[in-house]
Amino acid sequence: MLKTFIAVFVLILTAACAAESPQSSSVADNTSAAASIEDPHLWLEEVEGARALAWVEEQNRHSVSYLQGLPTFDDMASETLEIMNSDQRIATPSIRGDFVYNFWKDANNVRGLWRRTSVDDYLAGTPDWQVLLDLDALAEEEGEDWVWRGSNCLRPEYRHCVLRLSRGGADAVVIREFDVAATSFVEGGFYVSEAKTQLSWIDADTVFVGTDFGDGSLTESGYPRTSRVWKRGTALEGSIEVFSGEVADVAASASMSWDGDNAYRIATRTPSFFTAMHFLMAEDGEMKRIEIPDDALFQGVFNGQMLVGLKSDWTPAETTFAQGSLLAVDFDDFMNGGRDFEALFVPAENTALPRGGIMSTRDYIVLNILEDVVSRMVRLERVDGEWIREDIETESPGNISFVTSSEDTNTFLFSYEGFLRPDTLYVTEDGGASIEELQTLPAFFDSEGMAVEQRFATSSDGTRVPYFLMLPAGFEADGTTPTLLYGYGGFRVSLTPGYSATVGTNWVSRGGAYVVANIRGGGEYGPAWHQAALKENRQRAYDDFIAVAEDLISRGVTSPKHLGICGGSNGGLLTGVMLTQRPDLWNAVVVQVPLLDMKRFNQLLAGASWMGEYGNPDTDDWEFIKEYSPYHNVEADVQYPRAYITTSTRDDRVHPGHARKMVARMQGQGHDLLYFENTVGGHAGASDNTQSAKNEAMVYSYLWDQLGWK
Repeated sequence: MLKTFIAVFVLILTAACAAESPQSSSVADNTSAAASIEDPHLWLEEVEGARALAWVEEQNRHSVSYLQGLPTFDDMASETLEIMNSDQRIATPSIRGDFVYNFWKDANNVRGLWRRTSVDDYLAGTPDWQVLLDLDALAEEEGEDWVWRGSNCLRPEYRHCVLRLSRGGADAVVIREFDVAATSFVEGGFYVSEAKTQLSWIDADTVFVGTDFGDGSLTESGYPRTSRVWKRGTALEGSIEVFSGEVADVAASASMSWDGDNAYRIATRTPSFFTAMHFLMAEDGEMKRIEIPDDALFQGVFNGQMLVGLKSDWTPAETTFAQGSLLAVDFDDFMNGGRDFEALFVPAENTALPRGGIMSTRDYIVLNILEDVVSRMVRLERVDGEWIREDIETESPGNISFVTSSEDTNTFLFSYEGFLRPDTLYVTEDGGASIEELQTLPAFFDSEGMAVEQRFATSSDGTRVPYFLMLPAGFEADGTTPTLLYGYGGFRVSLTPGYSATVGTNWVSRGGAYVVANIRGGGEYGPAWHQAALKENRQRAYDDFIAVAEDLISRGVTSPKHLGICGGSNGGLLTGVMLTQRPDLWNAVVVQVPLLDMKRFNQLLAGASWMGEYGNPDTDDWEFIKEYSPYHNVEADVQYPRAYITTSTRDDRVHPGHARKMVARMQGQGHDLLYFENTVGGHAGASDNTQSAKNEAMVYSYLWDQLGWK
């Protein structure tokens, strides 16, 4: 099965106000004496320190009382929870052999059920679900706050699985082996205690494992630096190291890549978030470098052809291939020195192959191409040594997402959605020649009279920046419409048209306009769009966002009094910058699970892995980073809108100290703002539907309170 092996630890988009479908331990203090002199709020980085938690409790008491007391909260919380628990949601499938696997949450299964049914029954619309694991029952039995983080099963039988269980939603997980046939954990099976573990099956009795083995086994980013071979029945501590990276790397790992029944052992060093070095590993441990550019994506092997995605121009022989292209070459020939590449995709000015835009079946490669941020699909088949390309006819304009595929047949499933078009799950059993609708979400909100437009703003350097505008029924361009502007702008994440029942219900149905900005730093136009806002060019992403806001105002969609913004993670950094750089443009600012202290981000949790995006603040890079770092640019004598900043105590990816310290500094300067820290939930901010619904209702209640009813 085609697979991408670059070790990527992406800042996940988690904001409550993002356009998402409804289907869808303490950390050690690492402060220094020198830093403490400069920063009086370092004590808030002690994640579970008594003083810090007492401060959090007091902040929460004030904010929760206020937000949950607003007149909009109760209705929005109950409506959102009803959507999230609806039994009409699509049971998102994952095909493994003859079965479809699914993880399901609802009102009766708060933590969720891991279950399966036959492929035939699922495609017939009559799934007979067999429950494999009841996470609620397990959590109660073991007295643990278990949150599901996925499973990894050994092909082709998929009987032996390792489950990834998180305490409270953290990235760190406990690994436990599960026997699907027996529907029980394997006594004496593979088990790894809580860590950010990487594990890949080699055979039924052997795995590659990278985890916290003690001193020197982790990188500065907190991910595994080594990979070992671990045999069943032996102690984890006695496993044999077969690959290692440097402490300054993001991570190092070894895993199995499958091409039908052919298996390749691939070792990967990830020096930075956007670079990797790949090696073909023989069974005896001998390594041979896969000689592609460090910034290229090794996309796996398909029917003997290695696929490579380019993030910069490359001339492997006599032909130069453009940045953003997808290339193919015979893998064995390449490893023996051949460089006879063929281009399967070459981007145009307005097209890109985004992350996650490749899927394979037995005979086909399917591409999901963005054209001005709207999806279209093509399939590729290799016949008699040549690639045959065909368009796959689907609905348009909207967003296509690959869901799952079979490696034994030409069956694959994908979803289609738009801002006003509920998700529809489609299946094709012939690689896309014919397509059948399986299920469509109900319309969770009344879209009668609503409209969606794609517009373009002009940034300060003349760049054309697209954005989507979702307008409420009865809209008039008189500058009074409460408008919510959402953005991310980093890590090559593409924001595409999506049906969000919660955005529709809590915002647009109530008279608000909703905007998604496709600013630089994202992947909407390929690697160049992302790279345009890296490091010293970061301000371009912020200028793009400002340009979209000013375009909305100039067109009469809204005005600063009625304009709010929202973003999470890297998007929380975006809204934090917008709060400090242009407080005059908005009357509401939501900052979720954010990076804000850009002087110390690389010293906190996984922060060192993101220096490829932002730069290294311990070098001369600080000269440009300090120009936008929100924590260092908030001032006492500036009037800011009343912001709402949120995080999670259990977020072990973006340190909660970012949000805590920003709030403490602003309050110390006399600014009025709201703060909420969920004590569970990890980087997602919540670990179950009830928490998620309350979080969203608090966000939207805050927005309506700040921006006013239409």
